[in-house]
Amino acid sequence: MAHFAHLDSNNIVISVEVVNNVVITDGDGNEQEQLGIDFLTQLHNSDGRYKQTSYNTESGEHFLGGTPFRKNYAGKSYTYDSVRDAFIPSQPYPSWTLNESTCRWDAPVTIPDNDTPYTWDEETTNWKEAE
Repeated sequence: MAHFAHLDSNNIVISVEVVNNVVITDGDGNEQEQLGIDFLTQLHNSDGRYKQTSYNTESGEHFLGGTPFRKNYAGKSYTYDSVRDAFIPSQPYPSWTLNESTCRWDAPVTIPDNDTPYTWDEETTNWKEAE
């Protein structure tokens, strides 16, 4: 199955649609993103603002060893960045910075590597033990 993110006019993901691979396969057996876009545009009588996304891609890696696609699987409220050709989640805290290789947000301090659960404290810009 193929997945397509429906984008609003600001490239924010509104929803993710599933399309059968038969729909996006051309006569030579190759997947074509545009076929999925055309199908969804006609099906929903919509604006055609769709981008294909990979269910198996996160942080620039493909879970099954394939080629990563658009850095991250699109989720509702993610932003599609056309310059990076990537789906980027919302910034969780103002102090966090975008990791260019993963298109995920990194805390300014690495979370401690132990069995204790932590939460982020934006006021101190540090991790604190979860209560």
